Amino acid sequence: MKVQPSPERCTSNRVIDMKILYLDCPTGISGDMCMASLIDMGVDLAKIEGELKKLRVDGYTIKTSREKRHAITGTRFKVSTVESRHRRTFKDIKDLIWGSTLSSRVKELSLSMFKNLAIAEGKVHGISHLKVHFHEVGAIDSIVDIVGVAIALNELKVDKVYASPIPLGRGWVNTDHGRLPVPAPATLEVIKGVPVVPSDIEMELTTPTGAVIVKTLASGFGQIPAMTVEKIGYGVGGKDLKELPNAMRAVLGRADGGGQRLTVMETNIDDMNPQICGYLMERLLGEGALDVYFTPVQMKKSRPGTLLTVLAYDKDRDRLMEIMFKESTSIGVRYHTVERRCLERRTIKVKTPYGTVRVKQSLLDDLVVNVQPEYEDCRVIAEKKKVPVKEVIDAAKKALEQ
Repeated sequence: MKVQPSPERCTSNRVIDMKILYLDCPTGISGDMCMASLIDMGVDLAKIEGELKKLRVDGYTIKTSREKRHAITGTRFKVSTVESRHRRTFKDIKDLIWGSTLSSRVKELSLSMFKNLAIAEGKVHGISHLKVHFHEVGAIDSIVDIVGVAIALNELKVDKVYASPIPLGRGWVNTDHGRLPVPAPATLEVIKGVPVVPSDIEMELTTPTGAVIVKTLASGFGQIPAMTVEKIGYGVGGKDLKELPNAMRAVLGRADGGGQRLTVMETNIDDMNPQICGYLMERLLGEGALDVYFTPVQMKKSRPGTLLTVLAYDKDRDRLMEIMFKESTSIGVRYHTVERRCLERRTIKVKTPYGTVRVKQSLLDDLVVNVQPEYEDCRVIAEKKKVPVKEVIDAAKKALEQ
């Protein structure tokens, strides 16, 4: 028998050791606050500084301190630089990071964040992201913040990042482009697709650097996910707000029971040609949906209708929802987050008197609890050998037992 990787979309149940980082941002997020929360959690500052030296960038110093915001004590992270107005293009930053001896994962995370920021800045200014000249965000302090966060996540061996909805603040902020409304245009462009909440605090609560950190790293947004909490870190901002403690917290834990956070999207349809249903299902599955199904429902005015349900990863929600709108007659989709646990799956080939059949096995902690021959293999063999398909299925099960 030959063991093959399973083609199933459901990942293995063996994810109970998955490390989850939850970023709780009641007063927004900035690069220095995020970095401070990870150091407060226990990431070695000396290790971060040692890794940052691989960038071969001079002209900055890092200082941390313990400070209190209202009743919360946390870590303050501050980068002092003599090059705070230095301008770099995205290509400059890409060459700087990619040409370093940082680990591949740190390079990829860092460049993903800067690319997302460059795309946002380019859209705001009407130019290609490759031609964007970073101002505040291109300064050394922001390079240190973004790459430092990537280093910290690598040190913590984080598998998934989630975040709370993000407050942006209100009022005005001074930038190299003049006085701009809060949130700054680049921040707002970056944060598209991320849930935000209103705030009456008159200041910039979420900076472009903070926005790109959560946009790039977070797999989902909402309440803290199901996990066993192991470490907590508080990162405080420079200002001591009168309304709330100016602090964010990072919570590190392990996933309970191997659960996965997924999104369920639903829409009721009663005015669509049913011939479209098959095509719509194929489109959604082809674009990454984990499951698509139709349920007959009774709608208003006693009209028969169809409930379309789509199961997907959080990151694919918006893209799949766009397909639902474009390819159906739906004018509204509701969605919510669910938890899912899957058994480990593997595929084994067995030899039967009729031919070779793939058999799917489902395992719970190394114990096989379900066995199912691949129907398509059995159907093809049954047609070729002119025998009932149920005989081929039984033969495959018997071969596996032997």
